[in-house]
Amino acid sequence: MTVWKWGVALLALAATGGASAMAAESDDTIVLGAAVSLTGNYSTNGKNTKDGYELAVKRVNEMGGVNVGGKAYKLKVVYYDDESTPARGAQLVERLINQDGVKYILGPYSSGLTKAIAPVTEKYKIPMVEANGADRDLFTQGYRYTFGVLSTAEQYLTEAVNLAAEVGKAQGRDLKTFKVAIVVENDPFSADVRNGVVDDAKRFGMPIVIDDKFPRDINDMTPSLTKVRALKPDLLVVSGHDKGALLGARSVYEGRVDVPMMAMTHCDSAQVAEKFGKNADYILCGSQWDRSLKYSDKWFGTAEEYAVRFQKEFNYAPPYQGAESTAGVLVYVDAFTRAGTLDVEKVRDAIATTDLATIYGQVKFDETGKNVAKPMVLYQIQNGEYKLVAPTKVASAKFLYPTPAWTERMK
Repeated sequence: MTVWKWGVALLALAATGGASAMAAESDDTIVLGAAVSLTGNYSTNGKNTKDGYELAVKRVNEMGGVNVGGKAYKLKVVYYDDESTPARGAQLVERLINQDGVKYILGPYSSGLTKAIAPVTEKYKIPMVEANGADRDLFTQGYRYTFGVLSTAEQYLTEAVNLAAEVGKAQGRDLKTFKVAIVVENDPFSADVRNGVVDDAKRFGMPIVIDDKFPRDINDMTPSLTKVRALKPDLLVVSGHDKGALLGARSVYEGRVDVPMMAMTHCDSAQVAEKFGKNADYILCGSQWDRSLKYSDKWFGTAEEYAVRFQKEFNYAPPYQGAESTAGVLVYVDAFTRAGTLDVEKVRDAIATTDLATIYGQVKFDETGKNVAKPMVLYQIQNGEYKLVAPTKVASAKFLYPTPAWTERMK
């Protein structure tokens, strides 16, 4: 690690008062710890994660803090920069636990980093409430101390396949002729997105005609898009965090690749609509959350009120990564209150029995630590704005289909 990056980590620690972590109770402060991506490949979403945590802490403290057994505690978070590297994340969480005395961990950004950290928190029997590790493998390892507030990755684009089935049936088509193309990053999260799309397509008998993976450092999707031109799929699915979203949108636009439906992950956090304008129109975007949803809680009010507060605080509209990270902190607040103690094992047990309404949606964990109470939603970019189009019962806009050919769009 460079001297400069050590400086970033130490400054982040000092800014949050990390030295007082071991004296949390006597200082009337509950300290949470988090290794998040402040630099590296995931730095954009790492910032979203940190901002979501910080807004929750600020709001809870404004409202008098956390009531634990009749005593009020303030919250704060000790941060380190994991540099978007799993091994570094695991090392820093061990440091938080062993050197800083932190007893409660908030998760990092990404499935890969969460997977690296989970064995550490499990080893020390320290709870981790994570909001940004969606790989379903996290919840098949028998972990007792890992709890995820978000929908798992295989569900991210389920609504896109459901929507494809709806329009196919409306056209009177045999869904066995409705072709699906998959182009995803070769990482744990996107692999699980891919697996979910494959399973969903099989439910409807839709054939997978392209099934490609690309490395993290790719800057050109031409080989996959050449196949798209040749095989003419009805639905193109792209997954690869922020970089994959930007690469997919740019490649389809610059290459003038025609496809009736295109769905991807991370559109909003990558600011696809903002960066590509009308050229991003018609793209479908899987999302964990939307500000228009009828979710509310006692800390922020409605999801829309939360979004307004977030934007005022950080000067950008909240992507779902911010909202789900806020929910992760609120799970801890609720568990501390219900446990009535800061005993780690009792707090862990209280987390396991969470059934909490938040601005992000309901949070309720099954025996594996997975949230089983919140569905995914699907945006479509329309006139440069993200419009909620699925599930149909919560949609605020009509799904526009099919995507016009580029020859028509560029007139």
